[in-house]
Amino acid sequence: MRRFAAALAVSLCIATPAAAERIVVSLSHHRVAITSNFTGEDLVLFGAIEADVPGGQMRGTYDIVVTVTGPRQTYRTRRKERVLGIWVNVASRRFLGVPSYLSVLANRPFTHITDAENLRKEQIGLDKYLLTQRVGADFADTVRDDPFRAAFVRVENEHGLYNESATAVAFITPTVFRAAIPLPSAVPTGVYMTDIKLFAGGEVVGHTATAFEITKAGFEELVAEAAREHGLLYGLATAMLALLTGWFASIMLRRD
Repeated sequence: MRRFAAALAVSLCIATPAAAERIVVSLSHHRVAITSNFTGEDLVLFGAIEADVPGGQMRGTYDIVVTVTGPRQTYRTRRKERVLGIWVNVASRRFLGVPSYLSVLANRPFTHITDAENLRKEQIGLDKYLLTQRVGADFADTVRDDPFRAAFVRVENEHGLYNESATAVAFITPTVFRAAIPLPSAVPTGVYMTDIKLFAGGEVVGHTATAFEITKAGFEELVAEAAREHGLLYGLATAMLALLTGWFASIMLRRD
């Protein structure tokens, strides 16, 4: 009887594949061109949840978290204080190799998707994402209410470069979703990585990634390329243009 029960359990496990999912995603376009009239746009990410193997078991409900990071750069945040009636820089903090753009998007509030430990481990949310700083001789991410960190995130948020949204991802069907990625007019050029995590029951059950590129186009691209490839000539031409502009303005505004 025991052998029969064990054999039956094994056969049921074989007959019913374990739940496993994969995510298939596509972007509305993989290259965003910045021209003179670029005022920002929303890049659309489409995705579908599929069984990892044919006939695999699917779960009932899912959550999606999309994290988009731009090219990494180093920044310095300064704190000003009033000294003898003059505002001066009294302290500063360097942020090393942090994203120039950071957007965390989901279909509902992060705390409803998973617990605090998973939010920290998966770096979900602006307050959970690691922003490496140089503090004296150490390199680390300090506490989330650190004034330098809070000021840096606030400034980037005001420029539209750091943001999070619990409504930017929408499920069209139980297994098909779309996400709107906001790109402000001041978005830096470079390659952007898009990380998509699939949650079910508070745990990560699927993961995939894709990328897109933001480049300058038209006259702006020619100017940027000239500055990179021919720095000396570009500087001389800029100085000459400034002198000619000043000379022309002095003639036009001259009073007899």
